[in-house]
This record gives sequence, structure tokens and C-alpha cells, in this order.
Amino acid sequence: MSTRIHIVLDPDDKARYRAQADREGKSLAAWLREAAEDRLRETQEGRSLRSRDALAEFFEACDELEVEPEPDWAEHRDAIERSRVRGLDVT
Repeated sequence: MSTRIHIVLDPDDKARYRAQADREGKSLAAWLREAAEDRLRETQEGRSLRSRDALAEFFEACDELEVEPEPDWAEHRDAIERSRVRGLDVT
């Protein structure tokens, strides 16, 4: 069973989408469905790290987001020990 949806498009966008659908030999509806599926697949695949390269890219992107460097392990251990001694939550 199919469900119909209604979307509002700028006339220029509609013309561009229809022209691309025509070039691909598809109806506008089929082209929009395929575009939605492609977008969904890209989003879902982006969450999956199935290769070493994908994992490396993920960590590189994370490194680019860092504002300041992560404390080294010795600093973490010192913070944990100070927390234990004083009962404070400094970690």
C-alpha cells in the first residue's frame, strides 16, 4: 500500500528537479523517491564504520573539532586520584 505526501517546492526548484528527472528518464515522483532513498542511505552509511579508512576519516574529523588538546594520561590519572582522595568529581 502506498501513501501520498504533499511537498511545497519553489517553482524554480521544481523545474530543475523535473528537468533532471526527464534527463534520467524518470517521472518527477520517481526521481524524488530515489533522491530521498539516496539521502537516507548516505546518512545511515555515515554512521557505520565498516573499513579502516572510514574509521581513520572519523577520527580525523573528530580531531578537527577539538578546541583544545586532550590532557595526557598522566593528567587524567592525577585528576582521578585527587577525586578519590577528596571525594570530589573532578574527572
